[in-house]
Amino acid sequence: MNTNRVVRERWRELTTLLPRDINETALRMGAIRRRRAIRDGVSLMRLALAYAYACDSLRETAAWALTSEVGSLSDVAVLKRLRSAAPWLGFVLLQMLAQRSRASASGFGDLRVRVVDATCISRRGSAGTDLRIHMGLDLGALGIDHLEITGPEGGETLARHPVRKGDVLLADRGYAHRRGIWTAVSAGADVVVRIPWRNLPLLEPDGKPLDILAAARPLQVGDVADVPVRVAADESAGTGVVEGRLVVLRKSEEATDRARRSILAEAKKRGRTPDAGTLEAAAYVFVFTTLSQSRLSAGDVMELYRFRWQIELAFKRLKSITQLDEMAARDPDLCRAYLCSKLIGALLIEDLTQGVNAFSPWGYGSPLAPAVEHVPHGLQGRA
Repeated sequence: MNTNRVVRERWRELTTLLPRDINETALRMGAIRRRRAIRDGVSLMRLALAYAYACDSLRETAAWALTSEVGSLSDVAVLKRLRSAAPWLGFVLLQMLAQRSRASASGFGDLRVRVVDATCISRRGSAGTDLRIHMGLDLGALGIDHLEITGPEGGETLARHPVRKGDVLLADRGYAHRRGIWTAVSAGADVVVRIPWRNLPLLEPDGKPLDILAAARPLQVGDVADVPVRVAADESAGTGVVEGRLVVLRKSEEATDRARRSILAEAKKRGRTPDAGTLEAAAYVFVFTTLSQSRLSAGDVMELYRFRWQIELAFKRLKSITQLDEMAARDPDLCRAYLCSKLIGALLIEDLTQGVNAFSPWGYGSPLAPAVEHVPHGLQGRA
């Protein structure tokens, strides 16, 4: 779908999918202080989406606002409006995600499976990471249910994602940290996390350190091992022991060779020599989970973990549709307004094309504006 065209031509439909108190929250949070040019939250949201999707600069956004009869503003006025609107745009984004979280339904029986990951955003001309988007994806509904924008210092951790009792979090190796796992489990969630062969200290049930490679060596290609383990406590971080299972899969020879070539290429690039353990571990996939065997067998744990790629597709789709990685803004507040607007637009378009069309006979939600009551002329004055 052409997002530019949606913002320009289907605005009335998009507004029906926004939170119904959008005008009130814009005033309450100070996004609108003086009702000059931009008089309400709906108009301010339209301006933000136009800047994020339909225009290449603040000056072009100002021209668009004038021709679209949104308001007469200079490019400096647009900048000030969007900068001050950044906290409100983030609040609206959280409102929309909260609604999705309440409405989502899992396709995995009694498990609410959520995939978490992060992606880096760079401004135009930047050689490094300027911002990081942390995202949670409800796997049952295939919808985004959590987003957080941080600076480059915001690391990947399960502790960053809100959870509720009964959640199952799927995550890659970047999330294999004791504090994050402990935080999620303490909140009543379960985890399915791919782990490196070292860095996450695992113990045998009797408390002895686990030799993870020794546990994996007996496996043949396609075999799966299920080993009861504990994640060691970390007194410095205030975490306790976490009981769970280590599930190990032996890769195919082709996949193993591909992984080892990648390790050797990266080591050569950095001028290092990979150790023998790292090359041996390339033959396996290691996953730690707190789900019991009665809830999910070892084979099913691996099958469930395979769904983690859905969040990679979601990131690629967001970057493709919304051009998240082509951010021109440099002011920090304007950057946040831009990203929040992009993500709000992505949710609106997703709802417009996938969500409400499934149940709304007219293809969008209920109007935000009050209904215009029409009484046939012949019935006027009747009780």
